[in-house]
This record gives sequence, C-alpha cells and structure tokens, in this order.
Amino acid sequence: MGSDRTCILVLNYNGRDLLADCLPSVLVAAERAPMPCPVAVVDNDSTDDSVAFIRSRWPSVPIEHEPNRGLASFNRVLARRDEDVILLLNNDVKLDPHAVAPLVEAVRRRPDALFAAPRCWTFDGQTYEGMRTRVRMRFGLVQGRCRVPGFEAHVDEPGLTAAAGPILAVDREKFLALGGFDELYFPGRIEDLDLGFQGWMRGWVGLYVPDSLAYHRGFGSFGPAFGKAGCDHLAIRNTLLFSWKNLRGRLLLSHLLWLVVRLIVAIGSGRLAFLKAFRDALGKLGGAIAARRRVQEAHPGWIARQDAFFGEFRWESPRPLPGASRIDDPARPATRRRHAGLGVPLHGRQT
Repeated sequence: MGSDRTCILVLNYNGRDLLADCLPSVLVAAERAPMPCPVAVVDNDSTDDSVAFIRSRWPSVPIEHEPNRGLASFNRVLARRDEDVILLLNNDVKLDPHAVAPLVEAVRRRPDALFAAPRCWTFDGQTYEGMRTRVRMRFGLVQGRCRVPGFEAHVDEPGLTAAAGPILAVDREKFLALGGFDELYFPGRIEDLDLGFQGWMRGWVGLYVPDSLAYHRGFGSFGPAFGKAGCDHLAIRNTLLFSWKNLRGRLLLSHLLWLVVRLIVAIGSGRLAFLKAFRDALGKLGGAIAARRRVQEAHPGWIARQDAFFGEFRWESPRPLPGASRIDDPARPATRRRHAGLGVPLHGRQT
C-alpha cells in the first residue's frame, strides 16, 4: 500500500477554461505536500480541447480517460491506484498551497474515517461555501446544506460532516468497499450525500477539516451544461432516488405521505417542474430498488443507524459559542494569510 504518498485526481468534462484557472493551484499544492503527491486528470470523454490543452500546457500531468459517468468515473480509476488516501476534485476547485496534508493526515489518523473535507470558500475568498454539511427532512425531502442557521459559529471547528462534493480526500479501500459513487444519480447531484450516508451505515464517518482550505466556483461544469432549471431538476430527481434507495421506517413513511401531498399540489397548480422530476425518478425506480435491496442486506440495524445519522447532522440554530469568531472577523490573521498565499483577491469580482 502507498501509505507514504497520496495523489490528486481532478475530474474534467469540457472544462478547458476551468482547468486553466484552477489546475495551477492544484499543482502547487501537490508540490508543497509533505509526501509524494502526483496529480492526474480524469477526463470524461470531453468534446472540447481539454485533453489537447493539458498535453500542451502540462505535458507531465497524466490523463485517465473514462466514459462519462459523472463522479462515478472516479470509481474505476481508484480501483487501479494503490495510494491509501486519494484526493478527488472537481475541475472548478482551487487549492490553498497547504491544503493537502491536513486532509490526508485526518483520514489516516482515524480508523473510522471514510473521507475528509476542507473549509471551502468561493473564488473571491469572501463567502463560506462549506464543507460542514448538515442534513434534514423538509416536507418529505432530504436536504443537505452547509450554510444552515448558526453556521458562522462553527466554521472554525473541526468535526463531522455528512457529505462533501467538489473536494474530498477518501480512504481508497473504504470508498471501493462501498462501490464508490453510485451511477444511479448520473449525471450528478446528491451522490456525495449518498456516499456519506452509506459510509455512516458501515460505521465510517466524514471529517470536516477547517485547517485545509479550498476555493470552489460552484456549478462551473453543471451550470453551463444544464442551466439553473436543469440543475434544480436533477436535485429533485436525485433527492427522490436517495429517499427510495435509503430511507426506512418513519422517515420513509413521512417521505411517501409528503410525496402524495406534493404531487397533488403540483398537479393542481400546474407546477410541471416537480412532476417532470418525479417522472424521471420513476424511470430509475428499478435501479433504486435494486440498490436498496443490496445495501439493506449489508447493513443490519438500518433504522437505528439512519436515525442516528439525521440526529448527528441535524440543522441547528445555536447561539454563538463563547469566544467563537465569525468568518468575517478581521481578527483571524492565519486564515487571511492563507487566502493571500493562494493569490486569490480578498475583494473584487468572483471569477
């Protein structure tokens, strides 16, 4: 096993401009990691000039060619690697120069760690984006979010997180034992929450590591490909699939009862967006049921662990902790210096 080294895999689909903007910071972070840390791009059959661009500008960066399976394209690549911990990035992510070590060390330090996620900002360094993810059921649908009420009091605190999408460091063997990202959710949305949930059911956890910093553009690939309406459609469709695959007991009953209400309201009001998402989810119902049977057999005591997951990651509205600093507190020089170290402006237009 490659326990003395790690690697970074950057997933790309038609992201030539994103790679030009983001990959330099990834290469710098890899160079400054305290262990060997090669970088490779996993290309999902791009139809733009991404591959030619990488070969021209960074000829030493290898390219792993995969059919477009969204995040699930990582699965086969990780099966071919031998590092114990591997960083998985979207192509719209920049890394702080010192981002790698805290993530890798966090996963290696805890035997029950499935993945570790950094503190993530928008490109301009002004808005906290995550990755301390909380989860709730709202009117029958599962929601995962980082900027929940009271989040400001906790962004500096290491702890557990339910999911991390654009960047995470995974324990390779645990990731593969879960089957990786589920292709059920292709082309994407919610599969990171599914991974975190499946890991929790095995007794594994996701770690939030605020000492590691990353910067995420957000919908850098999905926005141009699907537009806002298309992204919302995928989110609803895949939330339904997540519920049909994973929920049991009272949470499943609540989901089904609210689903009936939602469908009645959608039909009565002519809200076609939800009806279309429901229709498309029904088209994948067979896959959701097959996955449901497969994971249920593997995890006894499902309902108790499921309820513990939603309890651990519940949305909260806490009062600020004594002495806790807010994310816009100027008395946080260490974090400010780390922003400056990346070369991302603290003020100005988001790229």
